[in-house]
Amino acid sequence: MVLKEGATRSRGTVVQRGNITAAKIIAELIKSSLGPRGMDKMLVDSLGDITITNDGYEILDEADIEHPAAKIMVEVAKTQDEVAGDGTTTAVVLAGALLKRAEELLDKKIHPSAIVTGYRKASDESIRVLKMIAQEIDVDDKDVLQKVAETAMHGKATDSAKTLFSEIAIKAVKLVAEEKDGTLLVDKDDIQLVKSVGRGLLDSYLVQGLIIDKEIVHPDMPKYLEDAKIAVIDTALEIEKPEFDARIRLRDPIQIRAFLDEEERLLSEMVNKITGTGANVVMCQRGIDDLAQHYLMKNGILSVRRIKMSDVERLSKATGAKIVTNIDEMSSDDLGWAELVREEKIGEDTFIFIEGCKNPRAVSIMMRAGFERMLDEAERSMQDGIGVLVDVLKENKVVAGGGSIEVELAKQIRDFSTKISGREQLAVEAFAEALEEVPTVLSENAGLDPIDIMVELRAAHEKEGGTWFGINVLNGEVANMIDLEVLEPIIVKEQAIKSAVEAASMILRIDDMIASSKAPPAPEPPPGAEY
Repeated sequence: MVLKEGATRSRGTVVQRGNITAAKIIAELIKSSLGPRGMDKMLVDSLGDITITNDGYEILDEADIEHPAAKIMVEVAKTQDEVAGDGTTTAVVLAGALLKRAEELLDKKIHPSAIVTGYRKASDESIRVLKMIAQEIDVDDKDVLQKVAETAMHGKATDSAKTLFSEIAIKAVKLVAEEKDGTLLVDKDDIQLVKSVGRGLLDSYLVQGLIIDKEIVHPDMPKYLEDAKIAVIDTALEIEKPEFDARIRLRDPIQIRAFLDEEERLLSEMVNKITGTGANVVMCQRGIDDLAQHYLMKNGILSVRRIKMSDVERLSKATGAKIVTNIDEMSSDDLGWAELVREEKIGEDTFIFIEGCKNPRAVSIMMRAGFERMLDEAERSMQDGIGVLVDVLKENKVVAGGGSIEVELAKQIRDFSTKISGREQLAVEAFAEALEEVPTVLSENAGLDPIDIMVELRAAHEKEGGTWFGINVLNGEVANMIDLEVLEPIIVKEQAIKSAVEAASMILRIDDMIASSKAPPAPEPPPGAEY
């Protein structure tokens, strides 16, 4: 026995075709969600929870994908989402199209290595052309930034609020952007998205500060505090229990009183050390004893407990507070500052708002919607808008959408293929055909005839000045997408091409698959057994 008992091995054409088929099924699964007229998917998990979205990565992440090659396609969407923030569906559809064309070449007895080499040459040429024809924009031009954000948000269930969402996203990104070596960089973690069910999408708004999804621990503590001196504590304001089991025997009521008095003294000392630093707000990552709450209330200190560690880190960064792990060594130098700390009830939820922070590069967006599913989709829409704005601040170049860039690249790659010799030329031509899958799917999803549209698009791109002609899915005509202000960051298209080619290449190079046997299920206990 060379392999473990129960392991299976598949080789050659069976593996190649099986992997290609699985990847094509994934592309087919999500291609109907591409573009402004794309449809939504309803995903129901094993617990019955529902997700309704047309976001490519969300669909594949929520779907329970089993096939190993199909999981590679999920990785394509994940990488695209992390790097570019948008274009996940495009990347997967393109990868599926590349594999579909590769399958046709395999039928002609062309070796997978020749196909992979041709794809990589075509990919490099595409990136070169992309960089050459992309248009520079002024990152201070709010109108252009708004069109970029709206293009990413267009076609989602939150379409009616895309103007407001894009304005909020621009303000948020601009507030947290930092210039390093002449490049504007944005840490997305500095932009906090908070959701609350109730009211409508148009009631969403931006807060220059942080929002903590907690409430003040004591009803008599102040609910509104200006000139907040904030202590951020990562230890419990409680009498800690020993790590080992202990039993204390108290035979006299006086001993019980002394025991309770000692607990009270220790808690009082903790609070006195906090008040001695000048703090009037306590943000605690762990618990706060009831007696400690009483002493904090008596000193007029606004206190919040059991804050998430991610919020503790944001608080520290935004307010300038040092995270305190030992109250005995705490000093006034450890405190952070904010103009205002207040508690507000929004819908059924209570939040703590920390506004006017010491570090202005900390913002929050309060997302509102009438029901939970719409709220989740609103969050995904806002993340897409923020993602593309981060891209254009990082590299201030854009291309037109509507399938125009794919048709132009396909045209250029066909010209490039004449310079390639041997069987790789066929792979380069197949790459050009795969690029045209994007406008083809866009036209299908808009209810148009893809053949007529592709004929018109190719004719338009052959004319002088036809570089940016794409599909206006709203009226079914071919038009200049730059004039219609349908703009996408170059980073989105560049990453989509790179991810799709890498995934297709990896799948094509597999000719042997060894699968270990699954662990047997645990035996069921006999009837009447205790467990």
